[in-house]
Amino acid sequence: MASKATSIKLFSISSPQMRAFHLTWMAFFVCFFAWFACAPLMPVIKGEFGLTPAQIANINIAAVAITIIVRLIIGPMCDRFGPRKTYTGLLLLGAIPVLGVAAAQTYESFLFFRLLIGAVGASFVITQYHTSVMFAPNVVGTANAASAGWGNAGGGVVQSTMPLIMAAMIMLGVNETIGWRAALVVPGVLMIIMAFVYYRFTQDCPQGNYSDLRAAGVEIESGKKGGWASFKLAAKNYRVWMLFVTYGACFGVEIFIHNIAATYYVDNFKLTLPQAGMAAGSFGLLALFARALGGWVSDKAAVRGSLNARVNLLVVMMIGEGAGLLWFSHAETVTFAVIAMLTFGLFTHMACGATYAVVPFIDKRALGGVAGIIGAGGNVGAVAAGFLLKGVGNTQQTLSILGILVAVSALCAVAARFSAETNKEHALAGAAV
Repeated sequence: MASKATSIKLFSISSPQMRAFHLTWMAFFVCFFAWFACAPLMPVIKGEFGLTPAQIANINIAAVAITIIVRLIIGPMCDRFGPRKTYTGLLLLGAIPVLGVAAAQTYESFLFFRLLIGAVGASFVITQYHTSVMFAPNVVGTANAASAGWGNAGGGVVQSTMPLIMAAMIMLGVNETIGWRAALVVPGVLMIIMAFVYYRFTQDCPQGNYSDLRAAGVEIESGKKGGWASFKLAAKNYRVWMLFVTYGACFGVEIFIHNIAATYYVDNFKLTLPQAGMAAGSFGLLALFARALGGWVSDKAAVRGSLNARVNLLVVMMIGEGAGLLWFSHAETVTFAVIAMLTFGLFTHMACGATYAVVPFIDKRALGGVAGIIGAGGNVGAVAAGFLLKGVGNTQQTLSILGILVAVSALCAVAARFSAETNKEHALAGAAV
């Protein structure tokens, strides 16, 4: 019977494990691209609708708010229906508001579709679930971090490419109003295409699809408890909630930066829209390697030490992120701002990778529930940061406060350490791989 892959053969798609690896990061890339396609165009959209700072804050909060609920639901759905069907459904349904936002004529309709688009952010949970069931403990941290990181890179690519796509539309003869709307159609179409590719070329786990396996009476480790049972089991584990907080402090900050970076560079350093897009995009592009680096270092640390070595790495990353955020908030020139953003961005992405290198070991009986709750923590962090900005009213001060809060959240990572007995079990399992 097929088993979890013990190595990542990057240039191969012959095995179901590697097909899942590549298609899951591609699907997440498309979803992340669609999720934040509006962000780099906000200076233009702001002018068209005459948006106030409070309305822009509402839009940024809406972009991540519904993701909290959908992430909590989507994890147990993976346990119940399998990641293949769950991802296909999310891609198809998520494409509707992505296309709908291009047709918005008022602030209210734009806000409504922006809220619904947030659901595609739940794609992250399916990505992490699918790689977790496909790869063995010795490489699962790297697989999770690389697939999520390359998918997250869609957030960097979208910052730099959406202004260019809009410019290309305008060069074809349309005005600016039609240009940004036409540009937003592109990610919606990509999601529909990706849905059919994912359904056709992936399977739920190394042994096959959950529905077929259950019909044949085969026991599924990660899908034993589906739906509500998976959620309840995960919610009883205090480590889940500790990592819920830390993930809010790293991925939540990442999402927050994606939403405000382009506008921040335009307002504070008077950059043009394409220049601001390039500066903001560099933060997202760190995900191409930094998140994978966090997972890889976590795997290596666990080989030499224990599960707690993974946790210790996360603590260091959170402290580094907090310090880097404080530097970024006090940068007085665009050059230092970009350097500081890349510095704290490196720690941020690595912390995200290090977090989900711990997730597969928390409770294998409810992997979907664990991944969903912790994933939702990222969006809770983003929503909290959005409300903080709305309350403070100043982006620079908000970033300073966030820097302090992120560093303090490292205490939650410390609290997530594993017992000596659990470490011993992990060591024995690792030796058997």
